[in-house]
Amino acid sequence: MSQRLISLDFFRGFTIAAMIVVNDPGSWSYVFPPLRHANWHGVTPTDLVFPFFLFIVGVSIVLSLSKVKKTTSSLYFKIIKRTFILFGIGIFLALFPNFDFENVRIAGVLQRIALVYFFCSFIYLNSNKSQQIWIGAFCLIIYWAMMKHVPFGDSIVGVLEPGNNFAAWIDHFITPGRMYQKTWDPEGFFSTIPAIATGISGMFCGHLVLNKSKSLKEKIIAMYLVGSICLCLGMVWDFSFPMNKHIWTSSYVLFSSGLAMLFLASCMWIIDHRKTISFTRFGMVFGSNAIFAYILHSMLGRVFRIPVLNGDGIQQVWMNFGISTNLDPQIFSLLWALFYTFVIYLIVNEMYKRKIFIKI
Repeated sequence: MSQRLISLDFFRGFTIAAMIVVNDPGSWSYVFPPLRHANWHGVTPTDLVFPFFLFIVGVSIVLSLSKVKKTTSSLYFKIIKRTFILFGIGIFLALFPNFDFENVRIAGVLQRIALVYFFCSFIYLNSNKSQQIWIGAFCLIIYWAMMKHVPFGDSIVGVLEPGNNFAAWIDHFITPGRMYQKTWDPEGFFSTIPAIATGISGMFCGHLVLNKSKSLKEKIIAMYLVGSICLCLGMVWDFSFPMNKHIWTSSYVLFSSGLAMLFLASCMWIIDHRKTISFTRFGMVFGSNAIFAYILHSMLGRVFRIPVLNGDGIQQVWMNFGISTNLDPQIFSLLWALFYTFVIYLIVNEMYKRKIFIKI
């Protein structure tokens, strides 16, 4: 089986497109509930987008590093270099366009992707498949133990409230710069521990994809089975350690990773097994320049906020029109998000046609 999975490229592109849609509504005051993150405990479709991407990072690490015949210092240097580049771009986006260094947010989405990539790459190069599974399980268990049983602050134990939990307390000491929510950050450094387990769940599927002793159909069935087990375990663990994207709880990792496995298995069944590829171009285009598309969407949004009419940008003019009608303004907010995603698509599609692929 080819190491290049069309289904994985489609999955990556679909995830990036979904990330752009949920990140760029016409107005944050008018967003359909499924396109918002859960206020605290619980999971919405939007809460699945980021862990899906970290899962894909894990799969990609195995597929790319498995080609390496020998582990060398230059390979480690490339991994470290890519980590710094991703992390640095995340800092740049946090600074852009005002470059207020005094209030810069150090934690962030690309920063977490960089850290998960770094740790998972080193784990892959220095352990076997079984050891990786145990490392992932250890990350989830040790995080649960610390969050639920280690006292913090004034000897508080097991509290899981916004800004008042063990992860927020630790991040207060170890995370420099401004916190996204003043007293805590959803991409804080301490909650990167279970996020590494999300990447390892993807690595497990990467190993499964490369398993030459299994047919494609057997791999898909195995992925469905393991994904269903992870999904159920996450739902059971939710009773004592609630699913929560903001603090990346262990139950949330199992639940989201299980769904990611089911989604990838479904893509493999439809695209790689049934050879149904007529609808894959949209995902392939985004997937071929995924990180670039994310960076572009983070920067280009400012253009549509430049004042053009009565001091309002194009985005605000659109929402003003929507609010003035008798229709639900949430519809106009979603239409803007879809329009903006389409604008990004036009740009990366032109790059795809010209075979321009920006690798970071």
